[in-house]
Amino acid sequence: MTSNATTQMKGQPTDSPVPRKHKHDAETDVLRAIASFELTKGLVVLLAGFGALWLIDRDVWDVAVSFLRILHIKHRYHYADVFLRLARDVTDRQLILVAILAALYSSLRFVEAFGLWRKRAWAEWIAFASGTIYLPFEINEMFRRLTVFRVGLFVVNLAIVIYMLYLRLVKHNTPDKVSG
Repeated sequence: MTSNATTQMKGQPTDSPVPRKHKHDAETDVLRAIASFELTKGLVVLLAGFGALWLIDRDVWDVAVSFLRILHIKHRYHYADVFLRLARDVTDRQLILVAILAALYSSLRFVEAFGLWRKRAWAEWIAFASGTIYLPFEINEMFRRLTVFRVGLFVVNLAIVIYMLYLRLVKHNTPDKVSG
């Protein structure tokens, strides 16, 4: 007998032809959305770290000029100039350091994403702390130049920080579900 038939025999209505094994509440959905966001951030930074490794023993300035050309960014813009100066002055040792830091940052994001996906209290604390660290920098950037992107980034990050604090201090006033 299928589980769908078993569910119908118990007198419980079924919403779909294929029953779900686990019922996800709104909290799980939000945590998994944040986990997916953190996983994406980790993947992007990890790719950047591999890009730094790829640049070793190459003419980084030439690669930077080609990159700006592909994006149709003129050299006369301030950020393009800063980018080209960094490309001119970067050493292979610095590229290796960037790759190592990218791997460490990505590892933290992957661990955080895994913990949030599994609804672990320690991951909620990591998300709260790491999100809180960015807030002053985001506020400073908004004072320097207000853009829709910066405001959106700030609002999303602030919402995540407030939600994590809510989960840890208000919603889960019981001890951690999993001690490890």
